[in-house]
Amino acid sequence: MLQTINLGNKGEELAAEMLAEKGYVIISANWRDKHKELDIIAMDGDTLVFVEVKTRSEDFWGNPEEFITRKKQKLLINAAEAYIAETGFSGNSRFDVVSVLYLKSGIEIEHIIEAFYP
Repeated sequence: MLQTINLGNKGEELAAEMLAEKGYVIISANWRDKHKELDIIAMDGDTLVFVEVKTRSEDFWGNPEEFITRKKQKLLINAAEAYIAETGFSGNSRFDVVSVLYLKSGIEIEHIIEAFYP
């Protein structure tokens, strides 16, 4: 379990670095409100972006982004609504996914913009 947590933390760090290199402004990492959690909250220009990071050590069972079920999407939407209510943000927002895959040949990172809609 600890290995999985460390892998996930490393994936989130890589995702945040990649987003920052693209010009995103990271507002928060691992934002929590009771049982709700958002991996990364960032600004892309004037758009608030909620980023779910999925990290895997192999692609045998599929790509990491394929593990974001509709149920998980609903949890992320609820968390985003809580964040917006807490901060009073009133602009545009979207949901992105960053897939981090550790393969023997190297690390693959894919950024999926507007990965799903509320």
